[in-house]
Amino acid sequence: MAATLIDGKALAAKLKQNVLEEARALPRKPGLAVILVGDDPASRVYVTSKRKDCEECGFHSEEYALPAGTTQKQLLDLVAELNGRKDIDGILVQLPLPKGLDEREVLLAIDPAKDVDCFHPYNVGQLTIGTPVFQPCTPGGVMEMLREYDIDPAGKRCVVLGRSNIVGKPMALLLLHANGTVVMCHSKTPDMKELAASADILVSAVGKTGLVTADMVKEGAVVIDVAMNRNNAGKLCGDVCFEEAAAKASYITPVPGGVGPMTRAMLMKNTLTAAKLHVLYL
Repeated sequence: MAATLIDGKALAAKLKQNVLEEARALPRKPGLAVILVGDDPASRVYVTSKRKDCEECGFHSEEYALPAGTTQKQLLDLVAELNGRKDIDGILVQLPLPKGLDEREVLLAIDPAKDVDCFHPYNVGQLTIGTPVFQPCTPGGVMEMLREYDIDPAGKRCVVLGRSNIVGKPMALLLLHANGTVVMCHSKTPDMKELAASADILVSAVGKTGLVTADMVKEGAVVIDVAMNRNNAGKLCGDVCFEEAAAKASYITPVPGGVGPMTRAMLMKNTLTAAKLHVLYL
């Protein structure tokens, strides 16, 4: 079996075009503020890509590049200022923050109506009970991919590898809300290989190169590789041994070009949602 490649790059472009068209219909541009503290190279790449996405979607974007020595109070004061601005619909604080800064306190300080990353406990709670305003960007992007390729989780066994607050847990919730039968695996799961091999839809979000081998993929399974790692040669790769898995899967995501572009596109979609709500109620 030759797996169908799930083209996240093409789908992200389609989603961003839809966002652009909807944004043009609003009385003002949606606004996204991105805060970057310190000079982490990977974070700088992400922030630059988000600025490009905003341009493509017709958004107003602002970047706040703060020195690594920024204090907690200075960061919280900036968040408070952005919370109060009517032209800013979404606030994104690029993680991780430098040592000495309290990430939890900063994320809690963001107005839930501007929490386009869906990290605030209010939005996580809304997601848990099935009434989300925003979807976490990476899991939401995965669900968009499944819909685009007519893959319905209903009645299927969905196995999620990894239990992070950013991907694993919300991914399990979204699959559950789509009527999948969800199993979560993590570092303390003794029979992870067997459970993975039983999955109709397998989502790996661990961050370990070569984790998912052929014996962990059921014939005809859908394989979603969320991880972004580098192998010994410095090449970008995911958790999944791609060639092995593709020989057995029905659908599979590549790394790069799979989930990554969809994560960025979902951030634009969430910012548009926030703008619509602010235009309507403010």
